[in-house]
Amino acid sequence: MSMPIRHPLAIVASLVGTAATLHAQEPAEILPPDVPADAIPLPEAPAPGPVQSAATPSTNVTVNLISRLVQKGILSAEEAQVLIAQAEQDAANAQAAAAAAAPQPLDPITGAPQGQETRVAYIPETVKNQMRDQIRQELMAQAREEDWGTRQIPEWTEKFRLFGDFRGRYEEISFGDRNLAIDPILGAPFTNYNAINSGSPYNAGNSARNFPPLYNVDQDRDRARIRLRAGAEIMLGDGFDAGIRLATGENNSPVSPNQTLGAGSGNFSKYAIWLDRAFLSWDMGPRNGDGEELTFLIGRFDNPFFSSEIQWDDDLGFDGLAARGRVNLIDGKLSTFFSGGIFPVYNTDFNFSSNQPQKFDSNDRWLYGAQVGIDWKINDDWKLKTAISYYDFKNVTGKLSTPFVPLSSSDEGDTDNTRIIGGQRGNTRMPLRDIPPTAANNFGNDNQWQYYGLASEFRNLTLTSRLDYDGYENVKFSLLGEITKNLGFDESDVADRAFSSGRPGRTLLNSPDDFEGGDLAWNISLQAGKPAMDKKGDWVASLGYRYVESDAVLDGFTDSDFGGGGTNLKGFTLGGAYALSPNVRIGARWMSADEIDGPPLSTDTLQFDINARF
Repeated sequence: MSMPIRHPLAIVASLVGTAATLHAQEPAEILPPDVPADAIPLPEAPAPGPVQSAATPSTNVTVNLISRLVQKGILSAEEAQVLIAQAEQDAANAQAAAAAAAPQPLDPITGAPQGQETRVAYIPETVKNQMRDQIRQELMAQAREEDWGTRQIPEWTEKFRLFGDFRGRYEEISFGDRNLAIDPILGAPFTNYNAINSGSPYNAGNSARNFPPLYNVDQDRDRARIRLRAGAEIMLGDGFDAGIRLATGENNSPVSPNQTLGAGSGNFSKYAIWLDRAFLSWDMGPRNGDGEELTFLIGRFDNPFFSSEIQWDDDLGFDGLAARGRVNLIDGKLSTFFSGGIFPVYNTDFNFSSNQPQKFDSNDRWLYGAQVGIDWKINDDWKLKTAISYYDFKNVTGKLSTPFVPLSSSDEGDTDNTRIIGGQRGNTRMPLRDIPPTAANNFGNDNQWQYYGLASEFRNLTLTSRLDYDGYENVKFSLLGEITKNLGFDESDVADRAFSSGRPGRTLLNSPDDFEGGDLAWNISLQAGKPAMDKKGDWVASLGYRYVESDAVLDGFTDSDFGGGGTNLKGFTLGGAYALSPNVRIGARWMSADEIDGPPLSTDTLQFDINARF
């Protein structure tokens, strides 16, 4: 329940007035009941004394109250001294006026002559009101003159802008009847390579008789999930800004901050918070408000490229150094924008190999990205934004190790660090360890401890466009499209090394000719409504179709929701949202995905969301 916020000066005046009332009602002694209070002469005002500290409180309520205001920084000590003196003088004047107006007979009980000093147990209500009003008026006048209100907010807080959002989600995932968890020829084709690469290697020997970690492809699931993100932007001046954001997440996945309720140990255990953004930016471009910019970023920041989720998931953050800019070509009509950066994807463990005295070479992975595009305002109703991008991944492809025989899961190969950790599914994998058959491994039937890396290189050329029509007052139409081709994909080379879900290459049962994979991805979607959704009643709806072949993009960085996340998928997406208020909206989305190559795999995902931003 929210409470109305009162101006601090009004609170001060109210408290002082209340204190005056309480102070006026404090009796020093009990008078006989038959003696009227106005028959007793009033005391003279005492000389103002020093403001009491909290350690040595006064017996006077008003003095204690003003002392507390000094401690909280609302009043200075000098101002408090003046207020006490004024309040006591006002009280003395009021008492003297009341005494002068009263008759002066002798006290019938005590026989005290007129004017004898006594204590008063009661002050008339009119006098108390007069004191309260006078104190309030003087306080308010002084507050306006000295600008007390702005003193309550420290200057450094004006440099911060806090923000955040919360999303609650119910999600239902349904699998097709033709999905096969176990294939009669291929065995268990939907291997979870990320689970293997994130832990101990998998023993692929025949005598092990155990399955690797596998994806669920036939048992429907539903779950409740939340996402919380909160952060701050800090304005440092002279074009410099910093930012930080924290987010939930079941693990350190780069593409999903979702936290499934009850996951892990369950039993209402607490959830982890991750560092999601942390960066410093410098805007050194023009600041004349015409839209031009030149900004540099370092740290972990939002995606600096104009793109869709088939290339980069919406939640993905980029590590490294980036620059982006915009230049007007025709004022108000045409501008060009550009982005580029160097991003470390993986840095080799400093002690690799950790359990051997001989250390292995590093295999640091990098992404180099560049984009250039135009924003064209065709007329008052039509607008086009389009860009071409090039993304070059260095050292992401797996490498076959020097031949060796691992005798346990803890033995390390010299190319183990070329495995991908954090991937999803769809990319073609290859075994990294060259394990020759010897008597030590029962001639290839035992101790086949294996990790898996990517079989393809990745160098993407991408075209992204959006066409907007804003000719209607309440509805905006947008047509979005993206197409990308992996120029680093070599089908024959990948097939020679491939060992992937349902698309085997070098195996005893299949020849490289049986390999099927691809290097192309595209999507198109139509959107209608008010995408900003900044007022109650705004809505948006969309319909899209995508086609993402196995090795078109890195599966670890693409959309994490469609088909369970990853590549080698095609299908439709239908969704919409409605604003309940400027900061709260509800939405629903249905995604129907099918595997492109390999055994049958169809997945339907239904999501219901409520989002709040603050």
